[in-house]
Amino acid sequence: MRIFGVTGWKNAGKTGLMERLVTDIASRGFTVSTLKHAHHSFDVDQPGKDSHRHRTAGASQVLLASRTRWALMTELRDAPEPPLSDLLAQLDPVDLILVEGYKRDTHPKIEAHRAATGNPLIAPDDPSIRAVATDTPLTLDRPQFHLDDTVAIADFILRQVGLPDRA
Repeated sequence: MRIFGVTGWKNAGKTGLMERLVTDIASRGFTVSTLKHAHHSFDVDQPGKDSHRHRTAGASQVLLASRTRWALMTELRDAPEPPLSDLLAQLDPVDLILVEGYKRDTHPKIEAHRAATGNPLIAPDDPSIRAVATDTPLTLDRPQFHLDDTVAIADFILRQVGLPDRA
């Protein structure tokens, strides 16, 4: 399984970069899935809907299916958050899984960095960060890309994970 992460502090441009990378890499003929970490509670279900009623009644898992998509919701019910490896095992095989967040895990990553946020770089203390995508030049011991240079970043990621250029 090939995985590569996009990490960084809040408002650094991670989600926009992820979206552009998925579009670019998928347009090259590769299959791509994503896994995003949320630091807050979230809900993909709507109160009043049958699936929400099943969950609030106590179901451990609810699978909602239609002819266009299906979604599996799992309630942790005070159990610890599963590690990244367990979540990755839930995904179907694809050419590449892009992971947003999970900055403390050791998979290879690119750090998204915006100078305006005032946050420090994570890369200097994290060898799993292979490059930085930024809106300002930095003094750093690894490759740098402009945050908006999606093609160059996608090329770098594909080389890092050993996928051939299908463009």
